[in-house]
Amino acid sequence: MEEILVFAVIEMNLESRIKLQPYPKHIAIIMDGNGRWAKKRGKLRAFGHEKGTKAVRKIVETCVRLGINHLTLYAFSTENWNRPKLEVKTLMRLLISSLKNEIETLQKNNIKLNALGDLASMPSSVSKELRHVMQATKSNSRMTLNLALNYGSRDELTNCMKEIGEKIKKNIISPEKIDETVINQHLYTRNLPDVDLLIRTSGEQRISNFLLWQIAYAELYFTDVFWPDFTDHHLYEAIENYQNRERRFGKTSEQLN
Repeated sequence: MEEILVFAVIEMNLESRIKLQPYPKHIAIIMDGNGRWAKKRGKLRAFGHEKGTKAVRKIVETCVRLGINHLTLYAFSTENWNRPKLEVKTLMRLLISSLKNEIETLQKNNIKLNALGDLASMPSSVSKELRHVMQATKSNSRMTLNLALNYGSRDELTNCMKEIGEKIKKNIISPEKIDETVINQHLYTRNLPDVDLLIRTSGEQRISNFLLWQIAYAELYFTDVFWPDFTDHHLYEAIENYQNRERRFGKTSEQLN
């Protein structure tokens, strides 16, 4: 009982500390480690994915409470189609059930759902439910929750170049006018600000083809915690770590002070 009280006090102190500094406006998370979490417990990988959905709800609600404007979750990559068919089928089933079950949570917390990626190639059952929830929450304004689905940054950039190339061919855009703004307008994330803080769970320290353009100046935070075990406390730690960094954007420390 005493240990629980001590942890609760530490948690309160940590949350109080991070409230003293500006929060990141846009947090992106690579939710990694579901399969390994399950394997350590002698369970199937599907069990880890199911447990991971509970962590999603917890972190989404915490981000809303903290006042984070944008949260982007790497839910399913273009490379994930290479996983065993049963696992892919399980992930699609969990995605559909989560969309159905969590629409009330989204509405209650005034969260707008958005999706990033090659959505046209997703199973029709997923696309249908996704469109329904996005339509139902389109007017919500407290936070935007972005699900990266069938997403790969190289694929995104390739499509971007193709679209711009077609417009050049049709004299809609001249090559001289192409700048960062034009490129941003042709990305899946066209209406989103750049990422401030990128978190990856499970101990892996790589980007895995996620938001390569958008994380140009993001702070990267890696934790050994598997995604199903990722809690509010771990999120607070990541935010505090972010707040203690000096974001220079190419300038010197002297220029910032």
